[in-house]
Amino acid sequence: MFPRHLGDGRAYEIARAMLEGFNRHYRLFRETSAAAKQRFERADWHGQQRAQRERIEYYDLRVAETVQRLRGEFHVAELSMNTWQQVKLHYIGLLTDHRQPELAETFFNSVTAKLLHRSYFNNDFIFVRPAISTEYLESDEPGTRPTYRAYYPTHTTLGETWHRIVHNFQLDVPFEDLDRDVESVLQAMLSELGGFRPRANFQIQVLSSLFYRNKGAYLVGRIINGFNETPFALPILHGERGLVIDAALFGEDDLLMLFSFARAYFMVDMEVPSACVQFLRSMMPHKDRSELYSALGLQKQGKNMFYRDFLAHLRYSSDRFRIAPGIKGMVMLVFDLPSFPYVFKVIKDEYPPQKETTREQIKAKYLLVKQHDRVGRMADTLEYSSVAFPRHRFEDELVAELRRFCGSLLEEDGDMLIIRHLYIERRMIPLNIFLQEAPPDQVAHAVVEYGNAIKDLVAANIFPGDMLWKNFGVTRHGKVVFYDYDEIEYVTDCNFRRVPAPRHEEDEMSGEIWYSVGPKDVFPETFGPFLLGNPVVREVFMAHHADLLDAAFWQTHKERIAAGHVHDVFPYEPSKRFSLGRRDLPRQHQETRDA
Repeated sequence: MFPRHLGDGRAYEIARAMLEGFNRHYRLFRETSAAAKQRFERADWHGQQRAQRERIEYYDLRVAETVQRLRGEFHVAELSMNTWQQVKLHYIGLLTDHRQPELAETFFNSVTAKLLHRSYFNNDFIFVRPAISTEYLESDEPGTRPTYRAYYPTHTTLGETWHRIVHNFQLDVPFEDLDRDVESVLQAMLSELGGFRPRANFQIQVLSSLFYRNKGAYLVGRIINGFNETPFALPILHGERGLVIDAALFGEDDLLMLFSFARAYFMVDMEVPSACVQFLRSMMPHKDRSELYSALGLQKQGKNMFYRDFLAHLRYSSDRFRIAPGIKGMVMLVFDLPSFPYVFKVIKDEYPPQKETTREQIKAKYLLVKQHDRVGRMADTLEYSSVAFPRHRFEDELVAELRRFCGSLLEEDGDMLIIRHLYIERRMIPLNIFLQEAPPDQVAHAVVEYGNAIKDLVAANIFPGDMLWKNFGVTRHGKVVFYDYDEIEYVTDCNFRRVPAPRHEEDEMSGEIWYSVGPKDVFPETFGPFLLGNPVVREVFMAHHADLLDAAFWQTHKERIAAGHVHDVFPYEPSKRFSLGRRDLPRQHQETRDA
């Protein structure tokens, strides 16, 4: 470690300025996340959505501010590489006793990447590997809230304990009937645990902040009984006469549904994010830490950790990148690495005439999805710039395709291929391929899921645009998820019309349309010929989702959304909901199996 008085005197001040930039970012991030409680209490759903969008932008704004400050105050373009190394060492020293060191390291990387050439993206200048351990970090300062609270009930006080757990969150809205809801939780718990026999160290541990998303607040924790641990989450919603506990979710599978990559990020008030992630990872060991950071709204940290994992995978694998299986897209060139469960998407330089779009418009669509409520039906994407790949790991056919279609984004530097901009997304089986290869019962399920996916998107004010099977994927749990975003629109921006009746026989026999079509006009009845050529598929689709071919279905939802309605999203199966008929909603506002 460089003592402050050695080396370039500016190094310490630059390091401090960078940390001040991060601290401002996390303070604003945390304030917005904490304010989700008041928005939930007021049922301010539009405010919740607005805060979700704005919070995603905070990070890049603070990075830009810090870069501007460093250039203006310290003339960083003139610094030697030795000084930059000193900056990093001073920064490490400033992170001693910091509560978010891993996030601060990522912020350092983001700022430095704006100032240095990529040839300096190594561990001497940025944090390729973390320098500060977060393993034992905890909220233990006087006056701070711990990461979780532990409760030690007995058989006779179990109901009282659940009451206390709920009341400790101090929600400023009364419950409809908390006694009733606690009894439902108790019955679900006893059913999950196979009765109740308290053993040594029986306790209920609950994370100290509720998890807010959409119109719900989720109480998350685990039940420890001897050597057994059972994760749980209790969704809290607004009912007709107050708050209600809507369900009791138990086990890793239910939690994975809740924290799916196809859902919007949570609002959670965290002093020590690494401790929260560690708690969640103990309940979901099959969930990567990078995905958990992203689920908590710390998507830049998720990106950073994902990339570290990707580099480690490259070191310990030997297969080659290839053109991804499936129908090639007109806008995106997609490739993958067979041993890695993600795909890489690069925007092409040119598009066929029917695709009236630009690279900037496509990027705007992907940003829209990032900021929108994805309702379990749109895959999250990781966006990267200037990614260096080892050339020898690419099949020649893929390199040729990249040069032909994405030449402006491709740079060859020695034995490395540099792609200036790309998206990385969870790999799924393209739905068109799945329908060709799956047995009949799975085909039927996938067709029903496809229609459900579209209806969930419509309820969230998203019109997919291109509804062809190839633009949807099937997850390992059989859930259908949309992943091609270059033609999406808000439902409220579309004009849904019926095809006008032909004026005369010549119109009916003509291969040309006889009616005017505006740029936002959509004719749902025309979807059928493109989707339903397979008789088996057609039979299932018409039995479950014939309304998708009716303009009235779309127009009704458009009017409902325009009137201010915010849809309900249930990231758990309807069967999990407590049997309270007054809270049952139409199917299109419910979600079944998640990814």
